[in-house]
Amino acid sequence: MTTTTLTYGHGTENDFLLLLDAADQIEVTPESIAKLCNRASGIGADGFIRMVKRNGQWFMDYRNSDGWLAEMCGNGIRVMARYLVDRGLQPAGLFPIDTRAGKKFLSVPESGEISVNMGKVVEIDDYSDELEVRHNGKSWSVLNIDVGNPHAVAFVASLDEVGSLALAPDVSPVDAFPDGVNVEFVEILNDGQVRMRVHERGSGETKSCGTGVCAVALATTIHQKKRLPAQWTVHVPGGTLKVEIDGHSNAVLTGPAELVRDHEVTL
Repeated sequence: MTTTTLTYGHGTENDFLLLLDAADQIEVTPESIAKLCNRASGIGADGFIRMVKRNGQWFMDYRNSDGWLAEMCGNGIRVMARYLVDRGLQPAGLFPIDTRAGKKFLSVPESGEISVNMGKVVEIDDYSDELEVRHNGKSWSVLNIDVGNPHAVAFVASLDEVGSLALAPDVSPVDAFPDGVNVEFVEILNDGQVRMRVHERGSGETKSCGTGVCAVALATTIHQKKRLPAQWTVHVPGGTLKVEIDGHSNAVLTGPAELVRDHEVTL
């Protein structure tokens, strides 16, 4: 058993537990992560980030709140970057963090909002004519968007029609997403703005999802029959994020990241 410090932080209320393990020596089981992220019996969080240094490069070992691996998290990587700068482990400015979805470059000021180049955001054509999400007795067609992790984006007249997201929506055909999928519901507003709710695989409904916001930005561009480059302001339950997608489908996500408190825990 190991006693260590976890830091609780969030980006637009998408919250995380961060563990500094620069030497890559601490083993944390999925069961331990699930207990720590449990809001009733643990600290509570949407995800768990183990911050590791490998070959001189910071690596984001990201897990969903159920303890299992995920490729990366757009809000989480900004919170990790804020931790590295605020704790004196990395100078402010432009620097990379490696993830299971590839290396991401971030622009991190001493204070204020952080931008991260999320890489390419692409529409997947597989099953494009068949994809459907069913939830609370309703159904919608969806766009299949890849941001290094999978997203199914549905457009609704009003987010009120979605109802509770306590249970995961059903997306079919299931063969399209063998490892599960994040599901976003989008209401289009005026002046390049949209509202979004999301059910994340392995975490349930969250207040925000960084990769989901990027998926929604591309999906809305396609849905509105617009061309790249494009800019969208996305309002999530936890706040507001901005996405810029250039002519080559590279997305830059900008938003806040905050460290709240430290917790001493025994793993």
